[in-house]
Amino acid sequence: MCGITGFLGLDNQKGNLLETTVKHMADTLDHRGPDDNGVWVDTETGIALGHRRLSIVDLSSTGHQPMHSACGRYVIVFNGEIYNFKTLRQELESLGHKFRGHSDTEVMLTAISQWGLEAAVKCFNGMFAFALWDKQEHRLHLARDRLGEKPLYYGWMGKMFLFGSELKALCAHPDFKKEINRDVLALYLRHNYVPSPYSIYKGINKLQPGTILTLNRSDSTSTPAPLPYWSAREVAEHGITRSFTGSADEAVDQLDSLLREAVKMRMEADVPLGAFLSGGVDSSLVVALMQAQSDIPIKTFSIGFNESEYNEANYAKAVAQHLGTDHTELYITPEQAMAVIPRLPTLYDEPFADSSQIPTFLVSELARRYVTVSLSGDGGDELFAGYNRYFLGQSLWNKIGWMPKRIRQAASGMLTAISPQTWETMFQKMKYILPGKIKQQNPGDKLHKLSEILDVEDQEALYLRFVSHWKDPSSLVPGAREPPTALTDRSQWADLPDFTQRMMFLDTVTYLPDDILVKVDRASMGVSLEARVPLLDHRVMEFAWRLPMSMKIRNGQSKWILRQVLYKYVPRELIERPKMGFGVPIDSWLRGPLREWAEVLLDEKRIREEGFFNHQPIREKWAEHLSGKRNWQYYLWDVLMFQAWLDEN
Repeated sequence: MCGITGFLGLDNQKGNLLETTVKHMADTLDHRGPDDNGVWVDTETGIALGHRRLSIVDLSSTGHQPMHSACGRYVIVFNGEIYNFKTLRQELESLGHKFRGHSDTEVMLTAISQWGLEAAVKCFNGMFAFALWDKQEHRLHLARDRLGEKPLYYGWMGKMFLFGSELKALCAHPDFKKEINRDVLALYLRHNYVPSPYSIYKGINKLQPGTILTLNRSDSTSTPAPLPYWSAREVAEHGITRSFTGSADEAVDQLDSLLREAVKMRMEADVPLGAFLSGGVDSSLVVALMQAQSDIPIKTFSIGFNESEYNEANYAKAVAQHLGTDHTELYITPEQAMAVIPRLPTLYDEPFADSSQIPTFLVSELARRYVTVSLSGDGGDELFAGYNRYFLGQSLWNKIGWMPKRIRQAASGMLTAISPQTWETMFQKMKYILPGKIKQQNPGDKLHKLSEILDVEDQEALYLRFVSHWKDPSSLVPGAREPPTALTDRSQWADLPDFTQRMMFLDTVTYLPDDILVKVDRASMGVSLEARVPLLDHRVMEFAWRLPMSMKIRNGQSKWILRQVLYKYVPRELIERPKMGFGVPIDSWLRGPLREWAEVLLDEKRIREEGFFNHQPIREKWAEHLSGKRNWQYYLWDVLMFQAWLDEN
């Protein structure tokens, strides 16, 4: 795992200036690669490549980057792991190639030399982002893995084309201009992350997963569109048309085999290795498959909170004891968790407001004390229908979709005409006569949230409401207009017959790469830990899309088939429990120990002077939150994380 960066300039520059600049850019990524560093420049063409290395496979100097191909044509800087590199190496050796060392980077270069870039990338099973300079054609290629596990930013600043694993590397170039994109800021407020292909800065994009961008030295300051070598949309559509026809038992066995191989491949390392363990379905399955293929107890890590509604550590400990892992847990105090908050703007580089970023960083920090690589259970929810919205979406639409929109709008108005506090008082008075299904925590808040979705046009608009924080963010950012995304541009959607399938697809191409994988990558790499995600092996995803929904949701239970695989290794009673989020009590912290910090960032005078936000709705929500009338933690955390990021940048 590493950090990569570089640039291609149209103006001739002195070699020492190229080298000094790219080294400075690379050094901003030292947390991604503390073990080694290197640069390569070509003054004639103006190309500069920089690399920081976290040594995982082949710890010797033969793994040093930037690396040149044996044929002399290519130079590469690479971030990630190619898990099937040994198999590819054997195939290339049978074709007459010889290797100097034992790294996957050398295998990549040889594969590209033998088969060409696109054909080689299609052979790679792994997570990767790399920059490849073709000395013969004077072309720069940028490529990213299929599902977006590894990041890559790029864009023009004047006559300089910049790229890097994180924005901080691009910002270190003297030509970089930090001009905030107000339209993208509105998108951020909707989603709590900056969706691809945008970044918070004008002129800079994220390379989309599963694509290759090729830039010719003669392209001036234009950027060709990245071209896909793999498509999640095609996988989803193809899976539906070629649905799995075997029995449920056959499906379970086949998935077990696929996952075993995916996990085994990701256990390849020349450094200590472990796994995150929450005690939920996904992480427990990954750990179970690791332990089943290990002769010694694997190292597992979990963090706990003294607040019972946020604590999963006891479940993780029970799973670890059953499997016999070498388990380490750490109970975190509110003070320890809140101490992470000042580090978040630098860690994430652009505004990012998924508050589970805090425990994700803490468990990464814990694991790094003992290992250099940790496997994670991310991806199971998107591929096997784990999120609550997959249950609620279709059910809710069945209940309200038949009603004319004007009636739903009237009902919405009636719900919001009564304050959440009044609703809660009414429910409290009637609690002894209400059916159990109607008894809910914070009923007033939930009824107001229900009102927000009653007037939607169709199922897809309902999904957008589900995944939106601020429902009209453009009104919060004066002059902003939300640009199109994969969620709003229906031409990018997969043609799928089922509403739940459409939600799963959209989560896979938006929420997964832009929130979940960003969170894991920045948190783990922030402490020089490599996180690997076996459930996102592309063969697992391709198989998952062939499975009928009845094998994902059955009898009101999510991830049915994953559970059946897991029950081969872990007793059902250790797993069966309500789904918990991986979060922290931001709502109560904002009313207590974080209040003073938040007051400074949400100060009305400050917001007016900065000019990014309309202060009125922010201050209204802040007042309501402090009073306890409403829980606006998600809305407020979005604004607070931008404000904290702005302070740093």
